[in-house]
Amino acid sequence: MLKELFSSAIRAEVLSLLLNSPEEKFYMREISRLLEKNPSAVKRELDNLEKIGLVKSEKVANLKYFQADATSPLYSELKNLITKSLGLTGNIKALLRNSAVKLAFIHGPYAEGRDVKTVNLLVVGGGEIDERALRDTARHFGCKVALTRMDEDEYRKRKKARDRALLKMLSARRIPLLGRA
Repeated sequence: MLKELFSSAIRAEVLSLLLNSPEEKFYMREISRLLEKNPSAVKRELDNLEKIGLVKSEKVANLKYFQADATSPLYSELKNLITKSLGLTGNIKALLRNSAVKLAFIHGPYAEGRDVKTVNLLVVGGGEIDERALRDTARHFGCKVALTRMDEDEYRKRKKARDRALLKMLSARRIPLLGRA
């Protein structure tokens, strides 16, 4: 079973997405778009994960939705394993991938490689972010996340006006998660 489970990088990314959003259901093309992977490769991996019993599907109209099977005996162990393997930044990126965030990066002392208890995260655009999951992820890694949110218009205006605080964030070392600054 382990050989089947870890035989593909795409499978690992699909598992990561589904395990980090266990309540959500995704259709195949949505997963493909979020992961920026070939739809046929994603479909193949979803089918394999469903055969193994880690993913379940539900057909609604002409769409087949997939989600992690929380009743699987391997669910919690795999979730922990993926959380550890992705690290803090990978987990935050996976959480943000599910929203319509246009730009996200970590800035400040953590991005400079310092060991700190608070991680500064800037998020531009997008819809709802699962802040509970974000707090849980940070707690798992022994830190807190200081979240700064801006809509796209505010970001553009502040950037164009050369806002001192924003320029400081953009000119300092940062860890890009989604989009381009």
